[in-house]
Amino acid sequence: MDSISGILSDNLRLEPLPSRRGSQTIAIDQIIIILLGALAGGFVNGLTGFGTGITAMGLWLYTISPPVAASLVIICSVVSQLQTLPMIWHAIEWRRLLPFVVPGLIGVPMGTMLLSQIDPRMFKIGVGLFLVSYATYALARKVQMRGACGGRIADGAVGFGGGVLGGLAGFSGPLLIVWTDIRGYTKEYRRSVLQTFNLSILTTALISHAYSGLLTQQVGLATIAALPGTVCGAWLGAMVYKRLGDRGFQQIVMAFLFLSGVMLIWTS
Repeated sequence: MDSISGILSDNLRLEPLPSRRGSQTIAIDQIIIILLGALAGGFVNGLTGFGTGITAMGLWLYTISPPVAASLVIICSVVSQLQTLPMIWHAIEWRRLLPFVVPGLIGVPMGTMLLSQIDPRMFKIGVGLFLVSYATYALARKVQMRGACGGRIADGAVGFGGGVLGGLAGFSGPLLIVWTDIRGYTKEYRRSVLQTFNLSILTTALISHAYSGLLTQQVGLATIAALPGTVCGAWLGAMVYKRLGDRGFQQIVMAFLFLSGVMLIWTS
């Protein structure tokens, strides 16, 4: 997850406001930008169970440094997912979720080790093209898929791949989004898989950031500015989620997946 500040922002070429760099305070214009990003990220996360980073990072990188933004993404993601966890708690089946989560946690450090071996630009273009292609197909098809091939072994492989991508670039969700769509899961079970998996990966990443000394005073100040937006946004997103049926939720998730792919390609 530390690599959000590397792979995601390497080619955005957005720098924090010069007058703020290294400052131990946050100005009102920074607070507004952080709050707006948190509101947008919280809404998407409350609606879908993922997406804080890809939604908020673009705004946050205008005013805070990439390392601070990376830690802020993790903190706000964990907060919004914990906030909405009671909403989907009844749908969580731990026996079926563990094949995703355990390999995913193993994959995180392996993804981190691959950082120095991967070309960030080609990686982003490759993932972006995959997301755009699959999301286009999923939105265009007439009938929901109901695949059951591979069983728990396939689930574990997808979870491991999600963990590797999470450690490599903070993209722990896309593989599971595609897989839960192929499986044809219901809205609530799909949300429970995505949210529980992402929460596990992000909690691990947050512990890693704390151990590495990345949770600095600037991160603390940015978190104070972001939390009201995160909480309000997640609440609004959860209200919309409750009104969606299976098909509506699937279309929103795929539309967001498509936009995420476009963003990755555009920033390459």
